[in-house]
Amino acid sequence: MGTVHARSLDPLPMQGPELGLQADDMDLGEPEHEEKQEVLENKDVVVQHVHIGGLGRTKEDILTYEIADVFRAKNLIDVMKKSHEARQRLLRLGIFRNVEVVIDTAEGADALPNGLDVTFEVKELRRMTGSYNTMVGNNEGSMVLGLKLPNVFGRAEKLTFQFSYGTKETSYGLSFFKPQPGHFERNFSINLYKVTGQFPWSSLRETDRGVSTEFSFPIWRTNHTLKWEGVWRELGCLARTSSFAVREESGHSLKSSLSHTMVIDTRNSTILPRKGALLKINQELAGYTGGDVSFLKEDFEIQLNKTLFWDSVLSTSLWGGMLLPLGDKPSSIADRFYLGGPTSVRGFSMCIGLEGQAEAASENFLGHISSSMLQRSYFSPSFTYNSGIVLRLGNIARLELNYCIPMGVRSGDRICDGVQFGAGIRFL
Repeated sequence: MGTVHARSLDPLPMQGPELGLQADDMDLGEPEHEEKQEVLENKDVVVQHVHIGGLGRTKEDILTYEIADVFRAKNLIDVMKKSHEARQRLLRLGIFRNVEVVIDTAEGADALPNGLDVTFEVKELRRMTGSYNTMVGNNEGSMVLGLKLPNVFGRAEKLTFQFSYGTKETSYGLSFFKPQPGHFERNFSINLYKVTGQFPWSSLRETDRGVSTEFSFPIWRTNHTLKWEGVWRELGCLARTSSFAVREESGHSLKSSLSHTMVIDTRNSTILPRKGALLKINQELAGYTGGDVSFLKEDFEIQLNKTLFWDSVLSTSLWGGMLLPLGDKPSSIADRFYLGGPTSVRGFSMCIGLEGQAEAASENFLGHISSSMLQRSYFSPSFTYNSGIVLRLGNIARLELNYCIPMGVRSGDRICDGVQFGAGIRFL
């Protein structure tokens, strides 16, 4: 699950000063304005000083990296462009409420005839801020209360506490975030959390108490995350009618795992993309750093989107994964893959379990006329045809109302033929 927060910015001009003139207002017989503008844009300038006003607890050394490019500007347009980019980087740090830029001629005894001074006026966030919002997951909604301490030590560190109460899941966590100065994409975080979730389709209740550390960094056009996680898991039954397999796995387990995730994302939107592609590959190795569960888990996600005629979109997606237990113990129900429901294999009930084997699901659709297939085996797939309406709720969630016709249904499949409603942020 996740939440998307939107921030409205008023960027500086990217292509030169706005003169406020229309073509019909110009006197073509007197090109004085055009000549002055051309001279202004092409004139060589030197940025002599960059000032940052309004600083309180923020250390200046971390800001030096964000504004360094301004000194390399060679003309006025370049100064404006690089100042705008520096402003965006300062806002990205998440420590300022507002950033304004003023460009003026240089002053002082050392001022050059073509010298400029650039001033960034900032307003820092308060030492403590609170938030209340809603969060949408796959067919689940949550109320989220948050407490944040931005810029804790003056170098864009962030300490957050978050409590979430949802229809199927309740959680709270404490996180510390630390970016690398000058490279915000490289960051380190530590998380303490407790999550309690209910899974009615399996009559299962799970409570996780854990700690994790993450290091994120970009390499060329890819983003990578290295993670270590240690979690104490408690599994129990939701009802007396829970199956024997669920009862057998009830109890406590300790998982310690190392994982690596690589993501390439060129989509124009994560909720309802019209163009671009996504490739996500994740590997997890459990057991070699402690704990009583051992496995190797690989999963991937591929999505391709292309705009066609009549404002239609062709989207193709593929999810797949493999879980290989290491040692004599079988895999845990908490680690296996599950498919089914309105956000993956439409026309089937939530979370059809494909236990202990490789799983994949694929879907192709034009507009929203689609077919999906659940590959149970090489010769007996379960699949469905569906058509429906998609509604995008800003950058928060996506809603789907589909009419589904399950086909190739096997004994034991839980189907949902007819109308099916889905809400979430991640769809197959």
